[in-house]
Order: sequence, then structure tokens, then C-alpha cells
Amino acid sequence: MGSTSAGRATDGRDRDDEGRARNARPRDGLGRPLPYGTAGVARQPEGVVRTPDRTVAEAQALLDAGKPFHAHEVFEDAWKSGPEEERALWRGLAQLAVGLTHSARGNATGGARLLRRGASAVETWATETGRQTPYEMDLAGLAGWARQLAGAVERGDGPIDARERGPRLRG
Repeated sequence: MGSTSAGRATDGRDRDDEGRARNARPRDGLGRPLPYGTAGVARQPEGVVRTPDRTVAEAQALLDAGKPFHAHEVFEDAWKSGPEEERALWRGLAQLAVGLTHSARGNATGGARLLRRGASAVETWATETGRQTPYEMDLAGLAGWARQLAGAVERGDGPIDARERGPRLRG
């Protein structure tokens, strides 16, 4: 890879002045890169501060639309901007969404691993905080959904349709 002394890529890749990827390439509903010039799915804006209820509602709408990659970005915003005591919750929910993303892309190993990691994260958070249904979310139900889907993915129970197999965050 060629680069200038300022760290900018000179090999035609889309980079900022610091050499970091800009991620301007269009993507499909599962976040997979598409060829430049292709009409992709609109990306979620990054760094949006939402109320927890708005976060859950937006993420659910994206999950219902079969866009778990985009739902993960909404959870990631909450994880990065929310109160310290809730960061593990939002990170676990982001892992669930990424696990569904990988499963729908056909990555059984990564999908199952992330689904189980997210399930453990939300269960641990619920146990440590004593909050089993924060913002009306059923964390035990989400963990059960994730483990069941992880098993189906590992067994090769057919292709995973993210829209059909997505979770209900609020029971």
C-alpha cells in the first residue's frame, strides 16, 4: 500500500486525511459492501444520541426490516454514548444483532459465537444489575432466542432470513 508522509493512502482506497477508511462504499441490508456506483441501503448515521426507548424502537424497526447490521449500529451508538452502567447491556445487544448479521450472511461459526456472546452479556448485565426487563426488553427471552438461533445455525438448518428470524426486543 502506498502512503504519503501524512498517512493518506495513495492506492485509490477511500480514506480520510489520517488514513482511516471512510466506509463510503455502498452496502446491502446486511452490511455487505457492494460495488461502487451501486444503489445500496442507506447507512445509519453514526454518533446519534437517542433515548433508550428510541434506541429500542429504532433497532426493532431495523430488525423487522431484516437489517440487523444497521440495528447493531443503533445499539453501538447507545453503548458509546449511554451511561457507563448500561454500556455492557447495549454492547451485548449489538453483539446479538451482529450475530444475526453473520448468521444471515452464512457465517455459521462467527454468527453462533456472537449470538452466544451477546446472550451471555445481556444475562450477566441483568444479573449484576437486577434489571431483567430494562426499557421493557425481555433479556431472558432475548438470550433464549439467541441460543436457539445459534444452535440452528450450527446445525445448518437452512439459510437464515434475518427478517424472519430476528428477535422481538420487547417480548
